[in-house]
Amino acid sequence: MITTFAAGESPDSNPILNTTVFAIFVAITLFVVYRASSGGRSSRADYYAASHAFTGRQNGIALSGDFLSAASFLGIAGAIAINGYDGFLYSIGFLVAWLVDLLLVAELLRNTGRFTMGDVLSFRMKQRPVRAAAATSTLVISLFYMLAQMAGAGALIALLLNVHSRFGQSVVIGVVGLVMIFYVLVGGMKGTTWVQIIKAGILILSVVLMTVFLFGKFGFNLSNLLNQAAYHSPLGEKLLQPGAQYGKTTTTKIDFISLGIALILGTAGLPHVLMRFYTVPNSHEARRSVVWATACVFVFYLCTLVIGFGATALVGTAEIKAAPGGENSAAPLLALHIGGTVLLGIISAVAFATILAVVAGLTITASASFAHDVYANIFKRGHAEPQDEVRVARRTAIGIGILSILGGILANGINVAFLVALAFAVAASANLSTLLYTLFWKRFNTTGTLWGMYGGLTASVVLVLFSPVVSGGATSIIKGVDFHWFPLSNPGIVSIPFSFLCGFIGTLVGRDKADPATYAEMEVRSLTGIGS
Repeated sequence: MITTFAAGESPDSNPILNTTVFAIFVAITLFVVYRASSGGRSSRADYYAASHAFTGRQNGIALSGDFLSAASFLGIAGAIAINGYDGFLYSIGFLVAWLVDLLLVAELLRNTGRFTMGDVLSFRMKQRPVRAAAATSTLVISLFYMLAQMAGAGALIALLLNVHSRFGQSVVIGVVGLVMIFYVLVGGMKGTTWVQIIKAGILILSVVLMTVFLFGKFGFNLSNLLNQAAYHSPLGEKLLQPGAQYGKTTTTKIDFISLGIALILGTAGLPHVLMRFYTVPNSHEARRSVVWATACVFVFYLCTLVIGFGATALVGTAEIKAAPGGENSAAPLLALHIGGTVLLGIISAVAFATILAVVAGLTITASASFAHDVYANIFKRGHAEPQDEVRVARRTAIGIGILSILGGILANGINVAFLVALAFAVAASANLSTLLYTLFWKRFNTTGTLWGMYGGLTASVVLVLFSPVVSGGATSIIKGVDFHWFPLSNPGIVSIPFSFLCGFIGTLVGRDKADPATYAEMEVRSLTGIGS
């Protein structure tokens, strides 16, 4: 028999067991990070790119671990459980996005740069303004993405540890943030990569086992599971049809198109994904990385489809919405119903590991961008000592970690898949146009780069601030105030084309002329790897 609970009530979990399982995982990963570290004497190549020592298979699994965030495990399962078919659209967008990386970005980026996206963008342009723009973009996108991860941490804390007060959840979010900072400070990219490999393996194994358990409960018949899900959902048969969330009005239909554009194009602009291509020795391994990552992501998202509908069938929409954490609680609640407190403890540890690994990857990317692009190449004009650069990166990681903790406290309770979709829109708006123009357009110049990056970044952030995400909506961050004028929840359909347009116009009106010789050198390097 399945029991439900009222809003604010806690499920029949075991906080001691959950905390113990999580503590064991943290202890193991901390040991791995310590062993992978260089004793605090990391070179730049060690700290930023793990000395380019990982194989394509290893990096591909780490890429999937870096990409499969709390949004994937908590937010998408919850979105499918509540909205059915429309929730699964997140999975499709996240998966198809890897084709853009494989065909347009991975190999060319690995051959052209050394440590950060700023290396690529500044190859043909004026160093200081372009690196400043790249660092600004990286920091903003990383903070957006971190909001989603920390919001996921808050949802799990409320559900698993019987912590219902805002202050209590904030304290544990702070603990998660501190552990993440330790990963980055001690292990650098090498330690963070091994944490992501371990986390990806455990996460994929967990969702596969949950999927098998679910199929077993329904006689290994997908139709039985879907029929039961529709029966227990207020949407009925509409749960299995498109339009439950995005088909109600013209605005929501356009919002769906905007979401799809952001999801498909956003991955190719995410700084923490782009930086992972530098941890492999050559472009061939970079391509292998994307193939392995795509395979891991494909298996995972197929499982989330079953888990999401399984949560509707066994837990029920009402119980999911009433739980602390709301939609984000669907997968943990399902684990509680099919495997009791032991499975809930394991799944909670996996979810916490997901958050830790992804935020660690974001933190090291943001800190590397500031130290390498801003400190070393703007302040020091390319003459910084490597040891000083790494020290600045570590200090920046502490500051970014503190900001992510504060942001997670503010965003606690919002669907994390939704928050990540916003980060994807900002990434595609700020970075994708300039990356593609830099790699493929001979006339592209510094003015076009700055217009494209700042134009796309500003447009996406402004549209989010004045959208229903922040005010005027049922799930807005700010309650009781309505100052939104942009009707869409995701700005991608406007801000991404706007960034391409800004880059194009900026190139035409800019007085600085592109150097054909530099473009030819970049083209040869990006396509062949010669000189990289």
